[in-house]
Amino acid sequence: MSSRLTWRLKRLNYALQRFRGSVALRGWRGTLARVQQEFERRPAFDDSLHVEPLDLPFEPFALPTNDQPLVSVVIPIHGKLAYTLACLRSIARHAPKASFEVIVVDDASPDDSAERLGQIHGLRLLKNERNLGFVGSCNVGAVAARGEFLLFLNNDTQVMAHWLDGLLGCFADREDCGIAGSRLVYPDGRLQEAGGLVFADGTCWTTGRFEQRDAPAWRYRRETDYVSGASLMIRREVFERIGGFDQRYAPAYYEDTDLAFAVRKRGLKVYYEPSSTIIHCEGISAGTDLHAGMKRHQVTNQATFVAKWAEALRAQPPEGTSLMRAMRWSRRGRILVVDSMTPEPTRDSGSLRLSAMLRLLDEQGWSVSFLPDDGRASDDEIRALGAIGTEVLCKPWVSDLPHWLRAHGHELHAVMLCRHTVAGQYAALVRKLAPKARLLFDTVDLHFLREQRAAELSGNASMARQAQASRKSELALIEQSDVTFVVSSHEKALLAQATPQARVILLSNIHEIHGCKTGWAQRKDLVFIGGHGHPPNADAMRWMSQDILPRLRERHPQMCIHVLGDVTDALRQELTTPGLELHGRVPDLAPWLETSMASLAPLRFGAGVKGKINMAMSYGVPVIATSIAAEGMRLTDGEDALIANNAADFVDAVDRLLLDEVLWGRLSQRGLENVRQHFSREAAAHALRLALD
Repeated sequence: MSSRLTWRLKRLNYALQRFRGSVALRGWRGTLARVQQEFERRPAFDDSLHVEPLDLPFEPFALPTNDQPLVSVVIPIHGKLAYTLACLRSIARHAPKASFEVIVVDDASPDDSAERLGQIHGLRLLKNERNLGFVGSCNVGAVAARGEFLLFLNNDTQVMAHWLDGLLGCFADREDCGIAGSRLVYPDGRLQEAGGLVFADGTCWTTGRFEQRDAPAWRYRRETDYVSGASLMIRREVFERIGGFDQRYAPAYYEDTDLAFAVRKRGLKVYYEPSSTIIHCEGISAGTDLHAGMKRHQVTNQATFVAKWAEALRAQPPEGTSLMRAMRWSRRGRILVVDSMTPEPTRDSGSLRLSAMLRLLDEQGWSVSFLPDDGRASDDEIRALGAIGTEVLCKPWVSDLPHWLRAHGHELHAVMLCRHTVAGQYAALVRKLAPKARLLFDTVDLHFLREQRAAELSGNASMARQAQASRKSELALIEQSDVTFVVSSHEKALLAQATPQARVILLSNIHEIHGCKTGWAQRKDLVFIGGHGHPPNADAMRWMSQDILPRLRERHPQMCIHVLGDVTDALRQELTTPGLELHGRVPDLAPWLETSMASLAPLRFGAGVKGKINMAMSYGVPVIATSIAAEGMRLTDGEDALIANNAADFVDAVDRLLLDEVLWGRLSQRGLENVRQHFSREAAAHALRLALD
């Protein structure tokens, strides 16, 4: 048999193996779609990526590197100068915020790479006397590195904005991060890799190949088995403790998978980080033929890997496990969360609470998907939720909840529906299309209670009838659900009487403790936190404008109330009282809460617990609140907060704080302790475990 025929038979056998593997992982429909993607005609380059050209005449340039780097970028090369120069130009174009250095290890290149690269300012160039391969060259670069972190980068890559800072963000957010890897894309814009899977027989599978790079499944940070050495970050200390890339895999292949397993053995995790995007011209450095060139080592090194990690591989998914199941193999199960819109923590306290809940679910080992009922999510919102491990199911990729449930309902362990307006639409549908899922109803606050109090304040009979209808439908949802979350002990006690058979769990607001950084003497003015979209807030703004602030300025003519939250143009025109400063939504509350004398919560109706009170107290700012605003907050008048139920009482409370530094200090410290005791992450985490374990 001729060598050429042998080669063709080997290639055919390999193709059949991959086809069988694809059917097992994706099913027939997914495999046929994948084949179609393979042969789909596309432009060579995606213009939105701004790929650096390879044919530019060489001119010396500079890299914005630092002599005291946080990150050492190690780029091994063997020829292919045009690709190396394009990679370095992309780094110069997308300079990160973090300090870094670039170390190029010339692995005995057969061209004039070393001569040209020596003319690039800010580049550290190392030269191997003999060819060491990828593994050896990376280890050489790591020995010379000065940074706390190492980033191994192929020379046939080009970096995009946030490439380095995104990976560092993963280490900053996840204490257990041992390795972080980038989202790899082809020059034509398609996704190349979003983390890798390892099966029990040692075979590896890269996820996401040829998919749309911005599809929801590839936009969230998640634990994965390994990431490609084309863009891999690790702490230098951890890399050295492991012993670097294992020389048994020289010259290349399986060294990145082996490193990932070594990191995992030490109790750390490997994360795919989608906020870091790298263009990778796959195959340039090593080709694609498994039986020729560098690529042939992939087969032999698999056997080495299996022999070394036989025990660890027993915990990996068996060969033939479906792709979706394998991606969530280490997760406890899949949870879908549905709210009316995508949470935006600077918008309202409900968003802040939900974002914290999503983060806690991820930390507890769940695979979390979020679907906004209005179908909308901005890039920034997708990125923010992706950073806490949440997949966002929005348009144009997901049309609506019923369609998604028909395809994926059988995968779900639990579904959490937020607010009775959402739960009322979908509770029955979830029972039908996700029959194995536990149904969780997050009230956010009891809607009927808020409507009832608004009706009492206004004396409106129509509003009273609406509140009664809401009560009937909301209580029916609570009885239908497996678990109902409420945010206050008052609401829990109310439901214990109204629906005694229902399982109701207190899961209140969730706040970090920021602490008090500025003393009484350095403070002035008052703040109100809240936007017009919540009716009690709009009413409070009118009350402050028409009654509270005019009385206050009779005693203190320079006193201002700073309103921090969305306000419509119509309401702005209505609220023209001198001293009422409408700042709109602010990106950071800290500058205001670190300088204000007190925070006001003049709510005359409402329900639930008030994020505006929690937030102020988390910064040590004393709160002046109505009895309704303080309901369920475990506050004692004069000890944790000051209670005021009319305009005159609000003015007197402000006077007390302005004149009594001891009182101010006591309220500041007790407020911090209140948040720590009742509104912490630990309390919320316990409630979620009660509902799901």
